[in-house]
Amino acid sequence: MVKQGPRPLVICGPSGSGKSTLLKKLFKEFPDTFGFSVSHTTRKPRPGEENGIHYHFVSVEEMQSAIENGEFIETAVFSGNMYGTSKKAVENVQHQGKVCVLDIEIEGVKQIRNSDRLNPLLVFVNPPSIDELERRLRGRQTETEESLLKRLNTARSEIEYGTSPGNFDVVVQNNNLKQAYEDLRNFIVRELETQQGQGINVSLNRVFDE
Repeated sequence: MVKQGPRPLVICGPSGSGKSTLLKKLFKEFPDTFGFSVSHTTRKPRPGEENGIHYHFVSVEEMQSAIENGEFIETAVFSGNMYGTSKKAVENVQHQGKVCVLDIEIEGVKQIRNSDRLNPLLVFVNPPSIDELERRLRGRQTETEESLLKRLNTARSEIEYGTSPGNFDVVVQNNNLKQAYEDLRNFIVRELETQQGQGINVSLNRVFDE
């Protein structure tokens, strides 16, 4: 795996914490800086999701075979489905000279933290509360009652791990989207400027909203 180039950015948080919204804003403001690592999953596509763009949707057999072949950096089982980040997905972004963004589960973070392969920046997005998280998930109307309760139980343990000192480089508290984005952006810009000072080539060209 390519070790030169900007450090990957790992972003983690419970479903409904606002990760996707924050990442969209980040990609919009810095269109040349980041590239998404497209994860693999065995879950079925949701309405509007496209294979190869939102996820690589694969069968359990395909996923297990790829894991056995050593093709993944990290894998996790979440709500009964398998997820994983392949080495190729990260390399594809790194070869473009971009910061590879990995949106992964806690189990994946634990695997990556124990690996000296990536040396990523680790960001945890913390929702305002479990009650607010439940409200957001119900608002999506994509969950059964059973899967919703599973997600909330998982979220409690994710928050406990995510907010424990030393597990992440920064915890972004998403009570207010504008403030949360400012906190995330300031952390990332500071880190990338540090890397630029170390001779690592990474674009920080910004697009400003009028």
